[in-house]
Amino acid sequence: MKRILAAALPLAVLLAVGCSTHHVATTATGKTVYGEQAQIVQRLSDSGNDLKALMNAPDSQIPQAVLADAKCIAVVPDMVKGGFVVGGHHGRGVATCRLPNGGWSQPAFLAITGGSWGAQIGLESVDLVMVFLGDAGAKELLNSQFKLGADAGVAAGPLGREAQASTDWKMKNKILVYSRAKGLFAGLDLSGASVKPDDDSTQAFYGRLIPANEILAGRVKAHPDSKLFLADVRQAFHQSNVQKQERQQSPGF
Repeated sequence: MKRILAAALPLAVLLAVGCSTHHVATTATGKTVYGEQAQIVQRLSDSGNDLKALMNAPDSQIPQAVLADAKCIAVVPDMVKGGFVVGGHHGRGVATCRLPNGGWSQPAFLAITGGSWGAQIGLESVDLVMVFLGDAGAKELLNSQFKLGADAGVAAGPLGREAQASTDWKMKNKILVYSRAKGLFAGLDLSGASVKPDDDSTQAFYGRLIPANEILAGRVKAHPDSKLFLADVRQAFHQSNVQKQERQQSPGF
């Protein structure tokens, strides 16, 4: 019976992904695109919207103290999480890193796959945000592939006053995870899931395959369809940037 259920899970996930796929989209320049291009444009839009929604949610807002220490951020909109005896995750997202000039890099596309054993039943969509802290966190993202888990310095991010009351999250972790779940599951376990570059999306968006570390280091030309997503990132980080500048300018800093 377990073999049948385990075999059915990938099909259920694929069907869920297929049902939520967008095949037509309008770019920032007003151009109508189809297929893979449309999915990428929609993913960038969804990523920006999810980040704004998380920042505006009073019960799950990412604290400004966390954002101030963030070197990179990755958003995986509508990550499908399926569970039927064996839990599993699959999603495609986008990441960007801070640049020395204070701006943000062009988007690098990523995929998250993997799962954890558990008696889970159901199928849901999860909006996932990963905050990479400092140079150590950024180094993980710049690697070609890495696994998520407590041993790798990955933990659920603090909320609200938690970040102000304790700095343990800063000392112990390189990556903080925030999520908004919709469906039957409560909580999110990403242990053992792996994150790697999404080469297909990179090829389709930039017209050629570019290593993710080059994109995140700011070594590619600006793409017109990245403007709205990066504007949403700048908006999310605006307050933390102001607070950080004020601390740096205060006496005794």
